[in-house]
Amino acid sequence: MSHDLNKVMIIGRLGRDPEMRYTPSGKPVTTFSVATSRSWNTSDGERRRETEWFNVVAWSNLAEICKQYLSKGQQVYIEGRLQTRKWEDNDKNPRLTVEVVANEMIILGDRKPSSNEGNKEETENNKFPF
Repeated sequence: MSHDLNKVMIIGRLGRDPEMRYTPSGKPVTTFSVATSRSWNTSDGERRRETEWFNVVAWSNLAEICKQYLSKGQQVYIEGRLQTRKWEDNDKNPRLTVEVVANEMIILGDRKPSSNEGNKEETENNKFPF
């Protein structure tokens, strides 16, 4: 029996605040970027660091949650699938974009302040109303 799998898991920091828009049918979609870094020593003992950027797309309820609770610099865990999207730029040149379509998001660091910051215990425990 053969199985296919398209799954990606990343832990990184948001490179920009999430941007939310709505499709013509009214479905929310939020986009943001996440940077992951790795470090290693070369054979000469030189320390190197490399950063990889991921474009992330969240839909529906997850899109609204990401917009409400995430902000630039926060550390997050994102789980989803890779998707390649074809589109044309303003000069009609064909373009390809690879993005992570998120189906799960967990905030790993401090969360963005919200309107219900009065409950100190809830804030300290990183509990969410969803």
